[in-house]
Amino acid sequence: MFGMTKASKFGLVCLAVAAVSSFASAAETKVSFSVDGQKVIGTLSTIDNNPKAPVVVMFHGFGGSRDELAIKDTKDGVFSRSARLLAESGYASLRIDFRGSGESDGKWADTTFSGQIKDGIAAVDWLKASDKVDGSRISILGWSQGGLVGAHVARARPEVKSVTLWAPVVTPLYTYGSLLGADNVAKGLTSPSDTEITAKLPWGVDTTLKASFFKEMPTTSTIAAIAHYPGPLQVIVGSKDTTVTPQPASGQALLDYHDGEERLDVFDMDHVFNAFTGPETIDSHLVPATLEWLKKFNP
Repeated sequence: MFGMTKASKFGLVCLAVAAVSSFASAAETKVSFSVDGQKVIGTLSTIDNNPKAPVVVMFHGFGGSRDELAIKDTKDGVFSRSARLLAESGYASLRIDFRGSGESDGKWADTTFSGQIKDGIAAVDWLKASDKVDGSRISILGWSQGGLVGAHVARARPEVKSVTLWAPVVTPLYTYGSLLGADNVAKGLTSPSDTEITAKLPWGVDTTLKASFFKEMPTTSTIAAIAHYPGPLQVIVGSKDTTVTPQPASGQALLDYHDGEERLDVFDMDHVFNAFTGPETIDSHLVPATLEWLKKFNP
């Protein structure tokens, strides 16, 4: 998702239990681990009485956070609601705030693709060492920029059971040229890495990032990353997406360069899965399609 918040050798150290709440068949616990001396905060959703449940690690989008965009007429974010729906079908999950976003350490301006990828790899390794879930049955779910991250994490940890990418960023220069402005991208590519660049996003708010973010755009390829992942790949896109475009061609491009089990799902939805009108598309299309893939490859 694209929104606005404050927005990387990693260390897997402490599990910090800060709060526990319950819903339906799952319990949620705030956890933390360290990457490069900074704390990454996440929410671990575990299945009651089943410490060996399969688990999905969830990566949020540009400017988002671990619960993700609020859904109209609910008290849920896209990711917090999805975690509950996954739990009702027997899947634990870990959704994290990348460093510089949400409650995690760091500053948004220091965000880079490589930093978020490092956070994502650390999250997978944390789950592999956890006694709360089955660390041998991990799947990846990434939305938008989190989809770019998810593809690179899958390349680094090809043992994950499956990958699902929701509306993933495929060509960063193209997508962020539209989002942040071509002039700002050109400035970021030619400026010293610590130069701060402020851009006005299409929905009217300003965001400030260092040139280091821009410099990774031409060298970070979602297609190249997923081409190195041999496992099952599902890509879900919306025919009305005007943020990551064109669709469904952008989603299909990932399948064209990936070898292995794969599927492209195209639904009548925008980049945020019609969340501004309510949860219907998420409940009836997005999560059920994701669960179908998970049950086939990470039962």
